[in-house]
Amino acid sequence: MSPILINPILTNVRSLGISLDLLGCPLRTLARWVGWLREPARQNQEPMGLTADQADRAAGVLLGTATGDALGAGYEFSLPTRKTVIDMIGGGAFRWEPGEWTDDTSMAIAIARAAADTGALHETAGLDAVAAQFVAWIDSRPKDVGGQTRAVLNQRSRTARQMRARAAKIPGRRGGNGSLMRTAPVALVYLDDADTCAVAAALVSSLTHADQRAEEACALWTLAIRHAVLHGTYDGLRAALAYVDADYWAPLLDQAETSRNPRKDFPKNGWVVHALQTAWWAITHSDTLPGALELAVRAGRDTDTTAAIAGGLLGARWGASAVPERWQNLLHGYPGMRADDLTDLAQRIVARKPARPPAAAPHDQ
Repeated sequence: MSPILINPILTNVRSLGISLDLLGCPLRTLARWVGWLREPARQNQEPMGLTADQADRAAGVLLGTATGDALGAGYEFSLPTRKTVIDMIGGGAFRWEPGEWTDDTSMAIAIARAAADTGALHETAGLDAVAAQFVAWIDSRPKDVGGQTRAVLNQRSRTARQMRARAAKIPGRRGGNGSLMRTAPVALVYLDDADTCAVAAALVSSLTHADQRAEEACALWTLAIRHAVLHGTYDGLRAALAYVDADYWAPLLDQAETSRNPRKDFPKNGWVVHALQTAWWAITHSDTLPGALELAVRAGRDTDTTAAIAGGLLGARWGASAVPERWQNLLHGYPGMRADDLTDLAQRIVARKPARPPAAAPHDQ
C-alpha cells in the first residue's frame, strides 16, 4: 500500500480510537473505505431516537439470526429435497434440540454482550471484550465449533491483539464463513455511523479470520443490516460496495440474484463468499422472512450458517414481529437464553447510543 493511502488511514484510525496494533490485514480493506476518510466530522451530528418500526427491526437482528440458525441446524451437511419439510426439528449431526441455536448464534451473542457492555467494537476495550466472550463460550464446551475458529480459540488468548496474531498464523485457507455468521450485532452498535460500522465489522472478523474476503463480506453484510434497520430496505447491500472491492463483489451479488441453482452456482457455502451468495440468493428469491429462511436451508450443506447469515438481514428488514411466534417459543441456547433475551440484548445495545439521522451517512442512498 502506498504512503499516500496509509497516512490518512492511520490518521483517521487514531481519531476513532482504534489501536494501531490491532490493524494489519484490515488496512487493505480500510484503504477502500474512502467515505470514512472524506467525512470524519459527521460523527458530531445530533442524536435522534428510533421509531417503533426501527426498534422492531433492531430487535429482529439477533432474533432473525437465531431463527435461521435453529431452523437450519437439523439439516446441516444435507441436501433437502423438494418434498423435505423444513421446520425446527432439531437433530442433525450434533443432535440439537428443536429450536436450539448453534455456534453461529452463540458467537453472535458473545459479540452482542461485549457491545452491550462496552458500547464500541472498533476500540481496544471493545475488541478485548469480544475476545473474552469468545473464550468464555469455548470454555462452555459447545457441541460444535468451526475448525478455523477452534484453532484460534483453543489458544485462550487474553486480548484481541493476541487472538488476531493467532488467527494470522493459521495455515492454508482462512476464508471460512465463521466470522460472517456472527457479524449481525455489530450493526446495532453503529446505527449512527456507517463508516465506523464497516471498520468494526472487519476488525471483529479478523479476530479469528485473517482473510480479506471475510473482512469485506462482514463489512458488506453488517452495513446492509444497519441500513435495513434504519430504512426497512435491502438497498444498503449495494450501497456498501463503496466500502469494499466492488469489482469483485458486485458481479457475485448479480450472480446470486439471478441464480436458478444455488447448489451448482455456490456449492462451497462453508466459504465466506459462497455463504454470502447463498444467503443473498435466498433473500432475493422470497418476499417473506420465513420463506427466505426456508430457501436458505433448502440450498443445503452448511444450512444453519447460511440461514443464520440470511436471518440477520431478514430480521433487520422485516422486524422481530415477522418471526413466527411458534418458532420464537422454541428458540433457546447458549448462554441459557431464549427469544425474549435476544430482543432485550439488542435493545441494550441500541440504548447505549441513540441513532442519528440516516442522511448523515455519505453512503446511505
